[in-house]
Amino acid sequence: MSDEEHHFDSKADAGASKTYPQQAGTIRKNGYIVIKGRACKVVEVSTSKTGKHGHAKCHFVGIDIFNTKKLEDIVPSSHNCDVPHVTRTDYQLIDISEDGFLSLLTENGNTKDDLKLPTDETLLAQIKDGFAEGKDLVVTVMSAMGEEQICALKDIGPK
Repeated sequence: MSDEEHHFDSKADAGASKTYPQQAGTIRKNGYIVIKGRACKVVEVSTSKTGKHGHAKCHFVGIDIFNTKKLEDIVPSSHNCDVPHVTRTDYQLIDISEDGFLSLLTENGNTKDDLKLPTDETLLAQIKDGFAEGKDLVVTVMSAMGEEQICALKDIGPK
């Protein structure tokens, strides 16, 4: 045994993977897939027949769930694709700071202050107007592969 010290970097994610493998042939429309390193919602799947020697191919067309760009990928149907863990969480809106960050209340009563206002103009206007009117707003945050973004808004009544 050597006298060296072993140093391990601690990670806050408890070793959880951002994606999981799934066979390409089993991924369907409205599912999720990782294309070019981005989490995408599948909007179109087409499968080509096998050639004389070879695999059937799946052609995926997906929309990036964070920036709405269209991405495409072709994968042999027997191969595994990465599928992102996509979660949606509701938070109550407490405050909006001048620099565009939201202060949100989590389920367990803590605050979450690291989310920026959404880039979607209509959603941005709804959040700002509703907050200015003093409404009780609940924002839905979609998170996948270490990215988070507000994707929906609910009004739960006046304060």
